[in-house]
Amino acid sequence: MKKPLVIHPFLFAVFPILFLFAHNIGQVRFSQTLLPSAIMLGFTFLLLLLSRLILGNYKKAGIVVSIFLVLFFFYGHVFNVTPAWLKGSFGIDRHTYLVLLWYMVFICGAYFIKKTRRDLHNFTNVLNVVATFLVVISLINIGAYELKTKPWRSIKRTKNIKINTTDSRKANALPDIYYIILDRYASTSTLKEFYDFDNSKFIDYLFNRGFYVAQSRANYLKSAHSLASSLNMEYINYLSDKMGEESGNWRPLVEMVQDYEVWRFLKSRGYKFIHFGSWWEATRRNKHADMNFNLFSLPEFSMSLYKTTVLYPFITKLGISDKRLLQWLGDERLVQYKRVLYKFKKLAEISNIKEPTFVFAHMLTPHAPFVFDRDGNFLTEEEDRKRSRIQNYVNQLIFVNKKIEMLIDKLLSNSQVPPIIILQADEGPYPPGRSTDWEKMSKAELRQKMGILNAYYLPNADKNVLYPSITPVNSFRLIFNLYFGTDFELLPDESYVHPDDHHPYKFFNVTDKLRENNRED
Repeated sequence: MKKPLVIHPFLFAVFPILFLFAHNIGQVRFSQTLLPSAIMLGFTFLLLLLSRLILGNYKKAGIVVSIFLVLFFFYGHVFNVTPAWLKGSFGIDRHTYLVLLWYMVFICGAYFIKKTRRDLHNFTNVLNVVATFLVVISLINIGAYELKTKPWRSIKRTKNIKINTTDSRKANALPDIYYIILDRYASTSTLKEFYDFDNSKFIDYLFNRGFYVAQSRANYLKSAHSLASSLNMEYINYLSDKMGEESGNWRPLVEMVQDYEVWRFLKSRGYKFIHFGSWWEATRRNKHADMNFNLFSLPEFSMSLYKTTVLYPFITKLGISDKRLLQWLGDERLVQYKRVLYKFKKLAEISNIKEPTFVFAHMLTPHAPFVFDRDGNFLTEEEDRKRSRIQNYVNQLIFVNKKIEMLIDKLLSNSQVPPIIILQADEGPYPPGRSTDWEKMSKAELRQKMGILNAYYLPNADKNVLYPSITPVNSFRLIFNLYFGTDFELLPDESYVHPDDHHPYKFFNVTDKLRENNRED
């Protein structure tokens, strides 16, 4: 082309977004790329106009903008592979080293482009071709994935759950229902065996307040599977046939965590649905809820994208001090710290609502990041690194225990109708060093990952209906039978794992390995 179009800056602006989406396509909707793309295209357009005014030439302006965008987006990727010995050298952290290098590269590149007298037509054509190739490859990968993936929106259950009920109670006699997920809260036996921590004080508190604490285990390995199962009151193994064992598409699980049988059943009985969200995208917000409570940061996809940019160290490391800006863009640890405290505060106020309420609260704690010490003080990243993972986990759990006790005391004293409360973990903590090959877990690793807290406060109910090995899949089946006259059959209490994140529907039954009398490692 004699007069090439300067399109490469716009293509370089959207390529990192498409690239990140293509590598997370099984867990992210395409719609989450639209806002970042629109922002970056608009930003690129303004930057191109500004550069044109300074340089007086669109080709030069385009090249300078492309240099900036490449450096802007690939900062995080380069940072992750920088030598560890740079960390703390001469009292300067790695971010400072790399930001200075990035600044020098950009200034030198921009200066060279400004001063050069060479014809940049061919170079502009090359950049257009390279940028187009990168975008097209990402789009082909996305398209190929969608074509070979079964249409997840058409996924249906093996059979519809039939609900027969004889309940005729009025709304003012219905108990509030609190389903509080304490993510990765380990069972008492796990804490004692692997963390050398005696949690009996907290368990005794629950017993004294009328809770039944089961000797329970998770039905599934990860939050998405576990919550999809417990909230829909069924095992989700049928997804192996519907999606295929080789599918890596997590979106059906996310949809099942968003739209599920429990809230629909309770909504039909006159309940208000209140959702307490987390930083995890699947539970960050629920569009079906009457009320959502959360301290919102960026969506998970946008946050992952943002952390690859050079903006991230400026906000978090290099002196940006605005607290509101930090909360929304910067210190994820600080956001999580404030989020947990905020949710505990708001949970205690739910009993003031006149209508019967169903509360789903995903408390991503004692799950990492470890942001609390045992007294509830904020734990900085530096303080976190000075302690062992076990110590940080136990300290955060101790503080969570205190907050749960305070919450339960308020709920039980302030509620006109005694509430139903379920304290439940959806999964246990990860064994050290274990993240893949779950099929090959030892029995000790299985006990650690699958052992969970599972406690029930069921007012005016015969405690004999509960039993030690009850698992989350049966929680609402049992509760609905007790309080709403349904006739759900309790399912066998089983546990399943999948080999890795690329095969979320390839299930292996590990129930026998978790039997209490089968503890050989």
